[in-house]
Amino acid sequence: MPAAKADKAAYSRILLKISGEALAGNQGFGVDLKVLQDLAADIKEIHQLGVEIAIVIGGGNIFRGMQASASGMDRASADYMGMLATVMNALAIQDALEKQGVFTRVQSAIEMQEIAEPYIRRRAERHLEKNRVVIFAAGTGNPFFTTDTAAALRACEIDAKVLLKATKVDGIYDCDPKKNPQAKMFKELTYLDVLNKGLEVMDSTAISLCMDHALPIIVFNMGIRGTMRDVVMGKKTGTLILPNQ
Repeated sequence: MPAAKADKAAYSRILLKISGEALAGNQGFGVDLKVLQDLAADIKEIHQLGVEIAIVIGGGNIFRGMQASASGMDRASADYMGMLATVMNALAIQDALEKQGVFTRVQSAIEMQEIAEPYIRRRAERHLEKNRVVIFAAGTGNPFFTTDTAAALRACEIDAKVLLKATKVDGIYDCDPKKNPQAKMFKELTYLDVLNKGLEVMDSTAISLCMDHALPIIVFNMGIRGTMRDVVMGKKTGTLILPNQ
């Protein structure tokens, strides 16, 4: 049973987007088990608030389809390989969460019945209502679409109240804060600000989809324990992307 009622959180249902690279930690490739365990602990904490949680995970820590395509591989084939990488990460998150006592379901946009359910929207919503964390794997199931777009699509389909994008930095900056210590962080932006300024937080298809459905996006640092809970509780943390004024 949840430790608190969902009405104490700012959002009753969320879609959490996690990059594959974030799971690699400082090792740069694969899955850092300490990062995975910390992530699972943070998700458990907000799950205990009664918040319904769906997750989309990238696969860049294992394989990046766009980079392989740029090196000469067929783009569709490279993207399908990237989708399979997201399934591996989804299973890793599932294992970490269930070791924390959180019930989960993995749903894949590419059918692989031995390890995951097929993606069915109404079944996903039913799992959420039963207090299970649903992990969406294999992107949209189609090449040429990123996992950011998959996150925006799934968030709209399940009627999530917010899309949370977990990153390695505190929010959205006007330039790379790791290269420029004078980089300015934005507290709030509109969808058009993101598109017009060319801010590389999510691809334009994902931003446009969120804009069409007035779905707010919050970009925050998953590397600081407790930040995810602060975001869900409505505290001013990270960068908030809102409907155009």
